[in-house]
Amino acid sequence: MEDNIVYCEYVCNLLAREGYHTVKAYHLSTAKKHLQQATDNDIVVADLRLPDGNGIDMLRWMRKEGKMQPFIIMTDYAEVHTAVESMKLGSIDYIPKKLIEDKLIPLLRSIQKERQMGHRRMPVFVREGSAFQKIMHRIRLVAATDMSVMIFGENGTGKEHIAHYLHDKSKRAGKPFVAVDCGSLSKELAPSAFFGHVKGAFTGADSTKKGYFHEAEGGTLFLDEVGNLALETQQMLLRAIQERRYRPVGDNSDRSFNVRIIAATNEDLEAAVSEKRFRQDLLYRLHDFVISVPSLRDCQEDIMPLAEFFREIANKELECNVGGFSPEARKALLIHTWPGNVRELRQKIMGAVLQAQEGVVTKEHLELAVTKPTSPVSFALRNDAEDKERIMRALKQANGNRSLAAELLGISRSALYSKLEEYGLKYKFKQP
Repeated sequence: MEDNIVYCEYVCNLLAREGYHTVKAYHLSTAKKHLQQATDNDIVVADLRLPDGNGIDMLRWMRKEGKMQPFIIMTDYAEVHTAVESMKLGSIDYIPKKLIEDKLIPLLRSIQKERQMGHRRMPVFVREGSAFQKIMHRIRLVAATDMSVMIFGENGTGKEHIAHYLHDKSKRAGKPFVAVDCGSLSKELAPSAFFGHVKGAFTGADSTKKGYFHEAEGGTLFLDEVGNLALETQQMLLRAIQERRYRPVGDNSDRSFNVRIIAATNEDLEAAVSEKRFRQDLLYRLHDFVISVPSLRDCQEDIMPLAEFFREIANKELECNVGGFSPEARKALLIHTWPGNVRELRQKIMGAVLQAQEGVVTKEHLELAVTKPTSPVSFALRNDAEDKERIMRALKQANGNRSLAAELLGISRSALYSKLEEYGLKYKFKQP
């Protein structure tokens, strides 16, 4: 973000020469639109002064929305109090424009290196719900092998966290974890991004660059949203995976590699194969073992533990002191359909804690849109063998409130009473 068009082009060219893909914004409003599409792998570089606000406003808005991408402020103004304010809100660094050429690229590389080693990512929260316990079992089965793993799940379900957890439990845990946002790779940039290039390989290749395969050597290469890769890139990847070798752009010899590949997608890749958008042979190569991540609406017992986990993180990162959730907020969290899944939950909790500052989060702090469930909620009764367990979990989530428990189960209150009588649970949970 930079309102000086000439200087903005200068910084973008500086980044492009080092292989970084950039998106420009000259106004705060435009930057916000871009950031709605941003991934966790992106990094924000912002001028302090913009026509419709400043970089601090942008950083404050991002943190309220739960967007935790690294944020770098650059400015001509040597204002110490602004630097302190930006660092308190979570900016990574504060760079005077006159030093941008010397300091920006090393700082970006430092951020990326820390990411690869897993130091900057949010701690993995081990969920205790039955659906996630099955996923943990599958992770334990496959972690010690070198099998490629495909992770399926809707946007925001935490596929990258599952990939991190799998890496951490594998024999490659001490080696790099390199995440690739496949949606940001054009077919022109992909060969250099994956395999690197030698100096002089093409116009602008002023120095030798290591690719993702080299960076991940001995560790794990995570292909996020792999369904977005161009067909030409799919062919290139397939050849490398089959031969376990690749050639940097402009080099005259191949290099072998030793990486474990984990891929993730929110797409139906079988349908993509039928539509000629994804190669069947590449799908086979990536598909040794499958982990399917359920949506948050199908893991309702995980909602409040996750909300408490994100509240604690928000308190630490935003320097707040929020102690919990009001009963109305708790109910709102439990009956919301969470189309954005765990990512949406994190964003809402971060924003709510920032607004509350202390005390408890209220329903108003959460700012949840009113949505109608498109399918039965996760506690919906299915068969006699599962009914009793689901009823007990729903009542526990609802703190004994039978009306709320019935709503979670997708049944009427009278039907719940009948089930409580049938299973001898009528007096087990007290009505608040």
